[in-house]
Amino acid sequence: MIEALKKNEAITIAGVTVAPGKRQYIDLPLPPMYTHTSVSMPVHVINGRNAGPTLFVSAAIHGDEINGIEIIRRLLGTKTLNRLNGTLVAVPVVNVYGFFSQSRYLPDRRDLNRSFPGSDRGTMASRLAETFMSEIIEKCTHGIDFHTAAAGRANLPQIRCDLDASEELLPLAKAFAPPVILDAQTRAGTLRAAVGEKPVLLYEAGEALRFDELAIRAGVKGSLRVMRYLKMLPPSKSDGKVKSTIANDSVWMRAPQSGIVRSRLQLGAIVKRGESLGSVSDPFGEAQQEVISQVSGVLVGRTTMPLVHEGEALFHVACLSSTKSAARVVDEFHQEYEQAQLRPVRDL
Repeated sequence: MIEALKKNEAITIAGVTVAPGKRQYIDLPLPPMYTHTSVSMPVHVINGRNAGPTLFVSAAIHGDEINGIEIIRRLLGTKTLNRLNGTLVAVPVVNVYGFFSQSRYLPDRRDLNRSFPGSDRGTMASRLAETFMSEIIEKCTHGIDFHTAAAGRANLPQIRCDLDASEELLPLAKAFAPPVILDAQTRAGTLRAAVGEKPVLLYEAGEALRFDELAIRAGVKGSLRVMRYLKMLPPSKSDGKVKSTIANDSVWMRAPQSGIVRSRLQLGAIVKRGESLGSVSDPFGEAQQEVISQVSGVLVGRTTMPLVHEGEALFHVACLSSTKSAARVVDEFHQEYEQAQLRPVRDL
């Protein structure tokens, strides 16, 4: 005998109630601009008929990190969401003010991801953080927050989470199936720190103000995998084939001198301790120094700016005790998504 599914409950955001089986676009009001122009945070709610987890997906906490916006747009267009159990709360642009000006920061130059959990009596950043926490985070059971590297850098698709924060994080991260899961402690003021034990994955991929097709497709498919793991969506035969490598630490290699950097490796390259990652020289090439890796692991981030000053972060390596399996994992990841780029998005 098949057990009857429990009916879902309504969810209310910004005073708007979305009944089970309904989809609703909501404008979450924010403080206006000094021009008296109204500002709101866009929220799309899909409330399934049957009960299940309430998952938020968010992007552009840093206003210039736009890969996640496209991930969420494609995710919302996925037909399988018509069979959703539980609730999906999608917020494609959290830092609306920074998005307007294509800036990482808010107009007051504060970093929203150093302002959580926020306060309704604090700065502009603090008030925006408090609104997001009270209207979105507190009403959800799980979350995925999409990011890219900062301006002038690029990141290999990866999941960052503090595996000690929740027992659910590791299986969720493995379900997402990025090439690298980086066990990274949370920083004060970040969304990950503010959510406490609530399982929230941080997906890092690509660079600011650029669409990266591989990173976007991996983000869409990874999100669907997480939803299937949570039983929010029916299972898929294609899930479970891709594995991840887990790194417990990471190190930035910095410029030994000012000059022009020339990289020798692509993102995802396997790095050995003592290996040269690139070189920094003056414009004439007379004074040149190699950038040597201090650890063995996977190259998960690097600068995209050739002009650097001494001490600038150039290459980000996720530390691994064994790189043999990591090479296979990264290769399988690229094979999966490079082939996927030849197929229509709906096939993902």
